[in-house]
Amino acid sequence: MEHIINLTKENIQQVVDASMDNFVVMSFWAQQQPESVQMLQVMELIANEQAGRFILAKVNCEAELEIANYFQIQSLPTHLVLSQGKPIDGFAGVQSQAQVLDMLNKHLPELWVQDVNAAKVILAGDTVTKEQLEEALSLLKSAYVDSGNQAEVALLMVDAYLQLGILGDAKTLLDTIGLADQDSYYQNLKAKLALAEDAADTPEIRQLQQALEAEPDNVEISINLAKALSQANRGEEALENLFAILQKDLSAADGKVKQVFMEILTALGQGNTIANQYRRRLYSLLY
Repeated sequence: MEHIINLTKENIQQVVDASMDNFVVMSFWAQQQPESVQMLQVMELIANEQAGRFILAKVNCEAELEIANYFQIQSLPTHLVLSQGKPIDGFAGVQSQAQVLDMLNKHLPELWVQDVNAAKVILAGDTVTKEQLEEALSLLKSAYVDSGNQAEVALLMVDAYLQLGILGDAKTLLDTIGLADQDSYYQNLKAKLALAEDAADTPEIRQLQQALEAEPDNVEISINLAKALSQANRGEEALENLFAILQKDLSAADGKVKQVFMEILTALGQGNTIANQYRRRLYSLLY
C-alpha cells in the first residue's frame, strides 16, 4: 500500500487491515475549511519525508461524510492515529510540524527500524541479486549507527556479508556480538561462516601458502597467493599480505604488487569497510 492514500468507503477495510501491521494516520479535511487544507499539506510533507513509517489516509469529509460520522468527527481539521484497527491517539485543530512529530514519535517505530525491516525482506527472499544484497547492507549500515550498534542489526549485517561473500567483514562483526546476544541466529551465522571459510581454503591457496613458507621473499608467489585469496572472497588476507611487501618497497616487482593491491581494492568496492581501511593505509605510505 502506498504511504499516502485517499480514504473512501471502497478501501476503508483495506486500510483498517493495514493498520494491523502499520500505523495509519487519518487526516480529516474539507476544501471549505482552509485550516484543514493547510494541516493536510503539513501531514503530506511529513508523510513524504518519512515514507514508509506510517500510512497517511486522507478523508475528504465533503465526499466521505459517512466515514467522518463513523469516527464522530466534530471539527476540522482532526487527525487520528490507528493501530490494530483502533484509534490510539490524535489531535484536533492546527498544529506545527514539530508538534505533530512529537505526537507521532510516541507511537511510531524509530526510523532505523523501517530500514531494518526493509533489509529483512530482502535477505529472506528466495532469489536475491547482488544489487539487492548491497541495498540491504547499505540500509543496515545506516541502521546500525542510528540504533547505537544493536546486536540485532549487526547479525543482519553479518548475514548480508555472508551472502555477498565478504567473509572478512562478516567475521569481524560477528566477533563483536556479546554472549547475551549469541542466540540461535548467531549460531547459524557462525556455522555458515565456518563453512564459507572452509570452502574458501582451496587446494591452490594451500599450495601457494606452502610455497611461500619455503620462499618467504618470493614476491611473485605472494602476488599469486593474493590473487587466489581475492578470488576466494578472502580479500582482507590478500591485502594484508601485499601491504606487508609495500611497507618495505612501494615499487616492489616493478610496481606489480601495488597494481594488484589496487585491483583488489577496486574489486571489493568503494563501500567495503576492509577496502576503505587498506586504501587509507596505502595513502599513508604514499604521503
